[in-house]
Amino acid sequence: MAVTVETLPAHRIEQAIDALARLRIAVFAEWPYLYAGDADYERDYLAEFAVAPEAALIVARDGDEIVGAATASPLAAQKPEFKAPFVTAGWDIARTFYFGESVLLPGYRGQGIGHAFFDHREAASRAAGARVATFCAVQRPADHGLRPAGYRPLDAFWTKRGYAKVEGLVTSFDWLDIGETQETPHPMQFWAREL
Repeated sequence: MAVTVETLPAHRIEQAIDALARLRIAVFAEWPYLYAGDADYERDYLAEFAVAPEAALIVARDGDEIVGAATASPLAAQKPEFKAPFVTAGWDIARTFYFGESVLLPGYRGQGIGHAFFDHREAASRAAGARVATFCAVQRPADHGLRPAGYRPLDAFWTKRGYAKVEGLVTSFDWLDIGETQETPHPMQFWAREL
């Protein structure tokens, strides 16, 4: 069966929160995030996201099963940790859309679904009147002991989509890494493009 990708209307986002929480925990357990997920935290985080004005949830389905998802929301609706670097740098956050997670189960990668996620998120951003799209990615040391051999970062994919790292736009988020006993800070580099 072919995978379908659709943007859920706001009134249907709530229905997909549990599936998205499970996906986030599964995919973010992988390198480079190494996130030791918590289902309750995920549900709360996603419910908060879902009530943001003009939030978009894009889902990939194999039949009835959600196998991937991506989110987008006005940057102005995000937590202060997301907004602070932009405010400090003088960006117009009212015209900027933030792309949150883009998670896809391994067996579905390399089939163009990641491009479809970006297409749908960029369309939602434009429909909301945004001029800029942005997202952030964790920065891990190249010599990190858990980095898989042959790992290829997504930088080339993002660059081909027209995104570039924005020098100086970095934030930090704390989370519990797999195998650790306490949360630690993780630097997150922002990427952006004009729409």
